[in-house]
Amino acid sequence: MRKRIHLCLAKMSEEGWGQKYIQEAFDTNWVAPLGANVNGFEDDLKRFLGGEPEVLAVSSGTAAVHLALLLAGVGPGDEVIVQSFTFCASAHPVKYLGATPVFVDSEPDTWNMDPDLLEEAIQDRIAITGKRPKAIVPVTLYGMPYKVDRILDIARRYEIPVVEDTAESLGSRWKGRAMGTFGRYGVLSFNGNKIITTSGGGALICPSAEAKAKALWYATQARESLPYYQHVDMGYNYRMSNICAGIGRGQMHVLESNIAHHKHLQRLYEELLAGVPGIEIHRQPGGMTDAGAEGSQPGADGVGQPVGDYDSNYWLTTITLDPALKIKGQERAYAGAAAADGGAAGCRPNANVEALRAVLDAAGIEARPVWKPMHLQPFYADAPAYLNGVSEAIFRVGMCLPTGPYVTDDDARYIVDTIKSAIL
Repeated sequence: MRKRIHLCLAKMSEEGWGQKYIQEAFDTNWVAPLGANVNGFEDDLKRFLGGEPEVLAVSSGTAAVHLALLLAGVGPGDEVIVQSFTFCASAHPVKYLGATPVFVDSEPDTWNMDPDLLEEAIQDRIAITGKRPKAIVPVTLYGMPYKVDRILDIARRYEIPVVEDTAESLGSRWKGRAMGTFGRYGVLSFNGNKIITTSGGGALICPSAEAKAKALWYATQARESLPYYQHVDMGYNYRMSNICAGIGRGQMHVLESNIAHHKHLQRLYEELLAGVPGIEIHRQPGGMTDAGAEGSQPGADGVGQPVGDYDSNYWLTTITLDPALKIKGQERAYAGAAAADGGAAGCRPNANVEALRAVLDAAGIEARPVWKPMHLQPFYADAPAYLNGVSEAIFRVGMCLPTGPYVTDDDARYIVDTIKSAIL
């Protein structure tokens, strides 16, 4: 029986580095949410990000978003501008703080926050509420850098701090600089499906040692530095454990090869899907060079070098399906699903997308629709939103293909052959 091909699973270090650090934690009986592995993992991440930003390891990427917004001064009654086309973790922490997310739609090149709509939203919220939004949360969707220069220019002009949700983009760069280091704060995730994992976990990228110390205070229950327990503010239990950090330290040994493999698979998918009618693969603006594309090995130097400013880690390879494309079983795509989502046909992927997902699933291939935009989520039905139709259009036609380190070249060929066989 053929193995099931998962969407994206992080790869553990083949040299046993993760086990080494974890064993050290057990040997020293240091399994609490602090310790040598936590400090070492933070130092490793700091070096990878360029050596300047401070890094705080926390329990999840969502916790990092929450801490970043808290440190940016977000509180009850405030508004925060959030990219609509994203996972819910970009928006939920706004609600944790009693604030309101204001959703901004995407532009078609990167699928990330549209700078023109962002400025329109800021101006309109000032006119309506009489005050500026407290923060801007752009997202590097599927590892793709956003339009950094334009977003930061707008943020500077209106004096609004940027919290970069770079949970999906460790290793992505813009003009050679690591994503997550442009805003006041940056966010990373080490969930089990990311470029590297700590099983669960995340990190907050801070602009200074002082900011990190404040974040650490909040992340450790806001306990005062006294010989007894005293609290003058509400804190959170957000620190990463020494065990999880040990996994992360081991993962740093495979980070570069994981990134190279994701880029290699993107190139391979581009080649294999070239000329397939009705299917388009999403690429970074400018694309990548041909260096190493033919016959290269995962992790080889020169695979998928960027052209221009954008250098995506291609956390997930994404495709779009022409609405006119016919897929086997399309007429039965949503049979029996009406009760589950209230029959919201206008807020679903198209029938051919669901049909292709079902065909791939039956073949042992995990594929998923792209994120459903936040402005379409029932929970956020009343949130302000500034829309141009881009994210909703992509949601209806988009799909993510398996792109993890365990996906081989033969797997990619099998996936594309299965896609081709499903087209009528």
